[in-house]
Amino acid sequence: MAIEPIAAELEATKGSFYWHFKNRDSLIEAALSEWERKLTDTVIERLNQEPDPAERLKLLFAGASEMPSPDRAAELAILANPEHPIVRRAARRVSQRRITYMAAQFEQLGWDSTEALDRAVLVGSIYVGLLQAKHLVPHLVSGDARQRQFDLAFSALVTTDLGASMR
Repeated sequence: MAIEPIAAELEATKGSFYWHFKNRDSLIEAALSEWERKLTDTVIERLNQEPDPAERLKLLFAGASEMPSPDRAAELAILANPEHPIVRRAARRVSQRRITYMAAQFEQLGWDSTEALDRAVLVGSIYVGLLQAKHLVPHLVSGDARQRQFDLAFSALVTTDLGASMR
């Protein structure tokens, strides 16, 4: 997107845009930093206040399903197809951090590091898929259906019998 339409949308001049940002890429970096802070750093800080790793994962599942529409749209745009190199780097960094965090929770629940990482990758994939489903077929992932889907994913990935699945 060009600078002039951005400035017009913000009811600012092109000159005032350049007062705050060196160029378009610095605006993109600032926006991605805010996205990362709001939807990763802050979320992890809140989750870490809960002592039980299973409850942290449950809160994470629930929070993802209740994300406000503007945040969900930003997540989908950033994670689904990050074409711009700056966006791609940020999406990879955030995805890696989120997966690493979730894997640590699974390890605290008793799974070995390989299975914990596999479960974390699946949770991350389910998350992106549900973001897309909420965008494309919202009637299939809302209300009672969303709760059933949440319960199914949580029971399959978090609360299964550890004795049967641990190596």
